[in-house]
Amino acid sequence: MIKAVIFDMDGTLIDTEKYYREFWPKALEHFGYHMTDEQVLSIRSLGRPFAPLQFKQWYGEDFDYYKIRDYRTKIMNEHISKAGISLKPGAKEILQILNEKGIATAVATASDLTRTNRYLEQTGIIKYFTKLISATMVNEGKPSPDIYLYACEQLGFKPQECIAVEDAPNGIISAYKAGCKVIMVPDQTEPDYEISKYLYACVDSLEKISDFLN
Repeated sequence: MIKAVIFDMDGTLIDTEKYYREFWPKALEHFGYHMTDEQVLSIRSLGRPFAPLQFKQWYGEDFDYYKIRDYRTKIMNEHISKAGISLKPGAKEILQILNEKGIATAVATASDLTRTNRYLEQTGIIKYFTKLISATMVNEGKPSPDIYLYACEQLGFKPQECIAVEDAPNGIISAYKAGCKVIMVPDQTEPDYEISKYLYACVDSLEKISDFLN
C-alpha cells in the first residue's frame, strides 16, 4: 500500500523547467559559449557534484560553473518576476486527493530551500506538504538516490511504500535507485526506451496518479 508520494518540483509540480531550457543557453552565450538544446535537456534535475563536472567536460577545466549559473539565476528570476509561474495541470487536484486520503507528501528538488519555499508559496500549494527536501541536504544530488532515500527516511516510510513523481531522466534514475515506484509526468520530453525501464507508470497529467494509490 502506498504511504507517501514524493514530488519533484520544477517541471513536475510547477511549470518552470521551460525557463531553465531558455535561460541556460542565454547565460552561456553571454559568456561566449554555445549550449545546444540537447545539452540543456540532459542536465534537467542534475545535482551536485554532477552538474559542475558535466559542464567542465563540455567546456573545459577553466569553465566557471557557479559564475555562469548565478548569471542564469539572475536573468531567469528577472523574467519570472514579470511573467510569473504557474502550476502544472492537475497539481492542486492530486495534492487535495492525497490530503483527503491521508497520504503523506513531500518535495524532493534540486532547487535550494529558499527558492522551493518561494515557488510553493507563490503557487499556493506549500500547505499540502509534510516535508520539503532539497538536494542541498544530501551528499549527492540527482541522479544519485540520496535525496529520495533521505525523503523516505524523513517521512518514516520504506522507499517501496512511496511513489516518486518526476518529469526528467535524472530524477527518474534517482528515485528508481532509491527503490521508489516512479511515475513520470512528461514535461519537456517523452520517455525513451532506456527511461521507460525505470517507470512504474507514465501519465499525461498529475491527477491521474490517483489511479496508482492502492
